Amino acid sequence: MAENRLIFLVRHGKIELEDEQRRYIGQLDLPLNEAGVRQARGLQKRLAGANIGTIFCSDLIRSRQTAAILAGDKGIAVIPRKELREIDLGRWEGCKFAEIARHFPNEFKARGADIGYYRVPGGESFADCSRRVVAAFHDILTATEGPILLVGHAGVNRVLLCYMLGIPLANLFRISQDYGCLNMIQCSSYGYQVKLVNYCAFTGR
Repeated sequence: MAENRLIFLVRHGKIELEDEQRRYIGQLDLPLNEAGVRQARGLQKRLAGANIGTIFCSDLIRSRQTAAILAGDKGIAVIPRKELREIDLGRWEGCKFAEIARHFPNEFKARGADIGYYRVPGGESFADCSRRVVAAFHDILTATEGPILLVGHAGVNRVLLCYMLGIPLANLFRISQDYGCLNMIQCSSYGYQVKLVNYCAFTGR
């Protein structure tokens, strides 16, 4: 376990979608919309005194845009990491929840019954996602000192929080991760202590 330090874990801001219907987004590379930019700016103000030296983010554009806003003009390094991408949803990417439930009812039910380990055709399970994300997280801790900021995704943040809290992946959707939210974790020789979960500095839509 690393020395006593703070980890700030952020979900990117709201993304640009053609409608408000629930979809499997996964690794589709979608930018922030105007509300998402405002959410990121709200987070920037909230974190202004956090003394963050480096920001690590997913290499997907919504995460990189959020990280760039958080870095602002302070000269904070932003380092994209492919391993911090959202879960790969394979053939379901971009599909509406209702479409998958209607056309593939058995697969839809099977994933709901085993959310941690069901692997979408051509994609990942949350267990797969957790392995790559947690490995990257440990690499980042080892390579850095002091407070760090990670800009991830809803699924990425949930698997990290499950790992830190020792919660089975079957319970990951019990952890809310709204667009533009902030989580704060104290990391020490005693383990991880989650200080803040799903704090939204800016709630405007």
